[in-house]
Amino acid sequence: MGRLMAIDYGTKRVGIAVTDSLKIIANGLTTVHSKDVLDFLENYFKQEQVDCVVVGEPKTLMNEASSVAKHVEVFVKKLKEKFPGMKVERMDERFTSRMAQQTMLMGGLKKKDRQNKETVDRISATIILQSYMELINGRI
Repeated sequence: MGRLMAIDYGTKRVGIAVTDSLKIIANGLTTVHSKDVLDFLENYFKQEQVDCVVVGEPKTLMNEASSVAKHVEVFVKKLKEKFPGMKVERMDERFTSRMAQQTMLMGGLKKKDRQNKETVDRISATIILQSYMELINGRI
């Protein structure tokens, strides 16, 4: 049984989260530079079985594509070309950065740690993955 993976794609950094092999718990995995993400995924897929990659879909409050959406579209196209057998899903990522900040605040992280954008991206990917898991399990 493979894992689920979520990607919070940004033009500079990419937050990545995965589930355990039983697909019960979503955990932040890492943050990589956007230019290195496909190589990172290739190496990860060699070590771990992944059944589906969920990519965050950036939208505005008006439910329209945000300014980053075109970069995400290019990334998704490259992802599908490099890994043609991989199931790729999209998930609305509105408010994930704000939720990540709130999670860090509630978790007691110091201000300096909360300002680390890599941590925000990793937690955002975890929130995207958790939301996807709740959706496919009928909890939303």
